[in-house]
Amino acid sequence: MGFFQAARKVFAGLGILYGIAIVALTVPYLQTQLSKTPIVNDTLLTSLRIPWGSRYDAPELYGLAPNKTANVKIGTADNETIGAWFVLSEPFYQSLPQIPTSHPIDLIPAALKAHPTILFLHGNAGTRAYRARIHHYTAFSSRLRANVLAIDYRGYGDSTGSPTEAGVLRDARAAWDWLIERGATASQIVIVGHSLGTGISALLSAELSDEGISPRGVALLSPFSSISKPLAMIPFATDLVQKTLVHRFDTDRLVPRMKGPILIAHAENDWDIPYTHSVALFDTFLDPFLPISPSLPQNAAALSHEDWSAFNTQLSLRNSVRAELISTSVLHNFGTLQQFNDTAHGRKILYVQSLAGGHDYLGVQEGVQDAIGEMFHLTDQA
Repeated sequence: MGFFQAARKVFAGLGILYGIAIVALTVPYLQTQLSKTPIVNDTLLTSLRIPWGSRYDAPELYGLAPNKTANVKIGTADNETIGAWFVLSEPFYQSLPQIPTSHPIDLIPAALKAHPTILFLHGNAGTRAYRARIHHYTAFSSRLRANVLAIDYRGYGDSTGSPTEAGVLRDARAAWDWLIERGATASQIVIVGHSLGTGISALLSAELSDEGISPRGVALLSPFSSISKPLAMIPFATDLVQKTLVHRFDTDRLVPRMKGPILIAHAENDWDIPYTHSVALFDTFLDPFLPISPSLPQNAAALSHEDWSAFNTQLSLRNSVRAELISTSVLHNFGTLQQFNDTAHGRKILYVQSLAGGHDYLGVQEGVQDAIGEMFHLTDQA
């Protein structure tokens, strides 16, 4: 009896802790601080300023070439200041004297004129100095021959303020406007978001599209279709927490407002955000052009033979139309590319599902980079 009594106490204690955790997720402050957990995968987390004690004024300490990266400050519409790095494209950098003496900040207008620029909106936790992100900057500047502007949202890194969904959109828009003010044109800027940054990229893309502004394209790396989707894996928590979510980032709801070419990429071995989010997001772009998706009643076992036949017929029709709309390519040992031309909205949608890359290093995969380069005509630049 002693063992079973002890076991009951342990399980009772676990139940109490579970209940406390679920209630805690309804508190806005804790939603802002808790992330990268199996519960709320990508809400805003600013407390992990990885790497610790970063020297943002010395990007060379993190592997970037001497005088290749400018540490800049960007003001927002609501008077916050966000920190950012502007990384010169490799071809532009190599065209400079062997040991550049000019400060890179003085070269930004010329660099913007010479090559396209990637506005990089990073994921949750960590800062622009995080090692995985450095690998992205070097890959984008060399293999894609693009400049890179990487920002830290408010409350991240050395940026002021505290993050909110509206606030981080202001940060992204401030970065966009900063590039335009220094000579870039909308057609030269590719918005690339990773993880949490894909939700911010979608918000920025939708806002620009509403104003009739068309960027060169938008790339969503390891996106979520909606931030509330990971909650579905938590028993009894979904309805309670969804009603109190402060930062929703419902990317799928922004699809009708996003214009221009859009690339979605996800790795099958991503354990932070399952690749099924990207499948669902890609299907959201497709959905208006497909027959209505059939649905089963709650008591599907009670369906008649005729009802099952009608369900299967409708499902087969939907799958058949879907196959006709999509062009699919399978690349050996890399993954699958699915392309859909949305002529109604004048946009091309490409979904890249890679076999490897995980969560943090998807954008470093050369096959993903090549897809981005070809999609947005980056690699054919002089």
